[in-house]
Amino acid sequence: MPLALAAVEQGAGPAIAILHGLFGSGRNWASIAQRLATHHRVIALDLRNHGASPWAATMDYGEMAEDVRASLSARGYQRYALLGHSVGGKVAMVAALQRPESVEQLIVADIAPVSYPMRHLHEVEAMRRLDRTGIQRRSQADAALALAVPQAAERAFLLQNLIFDNGGARWRLNLEAIERGMSGLVAFPAMPADRTYDGPTLFVAGSRSDYVQPSHEPAIRRLFPNAEIARLDNAGHWLHAEQPAVFLAIIERFLSRRSDRR
Repeated sequence: MPLALAAVEQGAGPAIAILHGLFGSGRNWASIAQRLATHHRVIALDLRNHGASPWAATMDYGEMAEDVRASLSARGYQRYALLGHSVGGKVAMVAALQRPESVEQLIVADIAPVSYPMRHLHEVEAMRRLDRTGIQRRSQADAALALAVPQAAERAFLLQNLIFDNGGARWRLNLEAIERGMSGLVAFPAMPADRTYDGPTLFVAGSRSDYVQPSHEPAIRRLFPNAEIARLDNAGHWLHAEQPAVFLAIIERFLSRRSDRR
């Protein structure tokens, strides 16, 4: 049964739903959402086991895509654009492949429909091992995580998920489910040989990222025959945060074609 996902909505115009990446939430996209809201109705969703959305024991891409469809339908959206980053990009791709009639445009940020190495399991393990006893401030948790996660920016991102209430600290991520589902999250589900999404599709990749390689293009073209691929200079995997103005210019130009066809 699909979950009713938490979301923040703003703006007016054609609908676009934003799907965040692993360990993220819709609020990570607040500045992008605010800018897009000048011309669109923006729905920034929290995927299952993330943010303010419900937890579930499983999180394969098929059920996450159905969460998105059902949650948007319940809010009155039957046709919309999808913008997904990383894991959210895979959810968006699966949603478009499963229900192409619902997706007017698809934007995929720095991910391809392929399998990747197990990159993030150590972060899940580090968060699960964190002894939260006596932790009252994020600075204390940051120091405790430093050995396992040496990059300060990465720790800061992860620690956005540490919540302080009732005199203690807790993770708002369902770390057990994420760890259990990680092998599926780094993969991409098999699709029937004739399954494609023929709608307008834009893949945006960071030039310093290795998530979208030339070797991935055949898989992209097979499933998304009308795909364009754009690369952002001086940007890595977090391209929307590293080069927000350029990222916005590219996707706004792509989205404007939707209005032109109306």
